[in-house]
Amino acid sequence: MSKSSDIGLIGLAVMGQNLALNIADHGYKISVYNRTYSKTENFLSSNTANNNLIGFESLRSFVDSLQPPKKIIIMVQAGKATDAVIDTLVPFLKNGDIIIDGGNAKWTDTISREKSLKEKNILFVGSGVSGGEEGARFGPSLMPGGSKEAWNHISSIWNAISAKVDENTGKPLEGASPGKPIEGGVSCSAYIGENGAGHYVKMVHNGIEYGDMQMICEAYHLMASVLKLEPYEIGQIFEEWNKGQLDSFLVEITADILKQKDPRTNLPFVDVVMDAAGQKGTGKWTSVNALDMGVPAPTVAEAVFARCLSAIKKERTQASDILTGPAISKSIQNKDEIIQAIHDALYCSKICSYAQGFQLMREAQKEYDWSLNFGEIAQIWRGGCIIRAAFLQKITEAFTKNSNLSNLLIDGHFKECINKYQHNWRKVISIAIQSGIPVPTFSSALSYYDGYRNNRLPQNLLQAQRDYFGAHTYERIDEDRGKFFHLDWLDPDRPEITI
Repeated sequence: MSKSSDIGLIGLAVMGQNLALNIADHGYKISVYNRTYSKTENFLSSNTANNNLIGFESLRSFVDSLQPPKKIIIMVQAGKATDAVIDTLVPFLKNGDIIIDGGNAKWTDTISREKSLKEKNILFVGSGVSGGEEGARFGPSLMPGGSKEAWNHISSIWNAISAKVDENTGKPLEGASPGKPIEGGVSCSAYIGENGAGHYVKMVHNGIEYGDMQMICEAYHLMASVLKLEPYEIGQIFEEWNKGQLDSFLVEITADILKQKDPRTNLPFVDVVMDAAGQKGTGKWTSVNALDMGVPAPTVAEAVFARCLSAIKKERTQASDILTGPAISKSIQNKDEIIQAIHDALYCSKICSYAQGFQLMREAQKEYDWSLNFGEIAQIWRGGCIIRAAFLQKITEAFTKNSNLSNLLIDGHFKECINKYQHNWRKVISIAIQSGIPVPTFSSALSYYDGYRNNRLPQNLLQAQRDYFGAHTYERIDEDRGKFFHLDWLDPDRPEITI
């Protein structure tokens, strides 16, 4: 062998194969290993022209092929499979070698793994990898977390293989092909923080992704049910929207999907797809974590619940024959105005959803003693990842102006957008309610906005209720925050007790 490999990769499912090819295309020699050697052989035989790929049948020979410090990416199923691979690797590694988990691991698992391996003097990186199969092949958004020492060893590779965006506009650079990666531009990769920070940020990314997808579905549902538009027409509308403020990967593919014909029936493809959504858990993790930390993230939660509700298809079918709702008007006037209103509702809801996601990350850095750069996080989401969008450039600019921004809604640009579009936002939700069309993310985002901007909420009554039945105490508006009181509700005179 003329030269030791720069890096190794274990796990040759589609994501692993594509990431390996991406690394090889950028001039790095990469060793690959899969538990089933036939998969390694098939992968190599399909890519004989790439001289930077080397396959191994035994784990020992795979590890021995790597130059020190040995850098090994694990691309296997999250959870027990990842732990099993780590356990088999450790006996072959030396002080300062690096294991990189590129799967969708839960951030708490990453924290535990990093701590355990640190005791063995092995460095561990938990790296979020977003962009799906295409992103892995031609440039994903990469969110690595771990020690700075580990990052210094992998940064050149990570920056090379990540997606690239234009330095001035923030728009993704396109045109990569096998053997011809994109040169130049700004890398969509950055060191996120210690231990589980990278996988945490990837989890929040996925939670926001849940919200984005559900919002788009609600816009589609309104146009299909209220405006009676055919999928192809709606696809054309999304295609037009993708030229403006809503320019994003998800809007782009939505337009393509809605214009697609089913090859079997020639019906609109979307009309033959079952309305029962699946999920892999990261949206749920985001919602549960928000609840655990007491951070309001209702829009992500509603997106998760919308998938759960869709999944009980049999029950919904039965309920549709029993339960009634308002009739949808058969003669809708001013369709163009309503289409514009739906556009505005989608944009406003998107702002609130991202505001919730960044608020959650802000609280997490306190909880886990991280130091997150929110402008940089928005930057690396501009290309490669599933939620890549022109909108993220505005978030980058917001945190560049004020790195301590408490909420995106306070930023001048986003405040102006909400002020400009909120009439249409409210109008669309009213139309949906009057028509019996569910819009859980549109409406939860609006409730979040109204709650956040309201100086006085009804939880004064709620806290009084809690004090009444459970002596849970309350604070007073005429006393400093942090002073608690209890009214003795069992005493007829009801004296106030200072706690």
